[in-house]
Amino acid sequence: MEKIFEQGLLYDFYGELLTEHQQKIYEDAVYNDLSLGEIAAEAGISRQGVHDLIKRCDKILADYEAKLHLVERFAEARKTVNEMLKKADEMQKKNPSDTFIKDIEEIKQLGKELLEKL
Repeated sequence: MEKIFEQGLLYDFYGELLTEHQQKIYEDAVYNDLSLGEIAAEAGISRQGVHDLIKRCDKILADYEAKLHLVERFAEARKTVNEMLKKADEMQKKNPSDTFIKDIEEIKQLGKELLEKL
């Protein structure tokens, strides 16, 4: 399961850099969970060809990540925003004044909006 999640995340970030043919095959394998045989029949290529193309796409996507680190940065940003939201909750519980609560709520809302954009 973890490999499919990783493949999906890499594809989300770098999939547009693959050819249309590679995108279609990779999407069928990773997102649509089609078998090699099903993909091969639909694409008019051999099962081995599908397997090789998926492996090649995995390598291409991993190479992009190794150079650009976008997925890594994305994960770090999400972690940081979640830590900020947790800290805001803790601060809000310790300081229940109305003004402080309003300020913390605004900070939490901004954090939530940032997470949605990520």
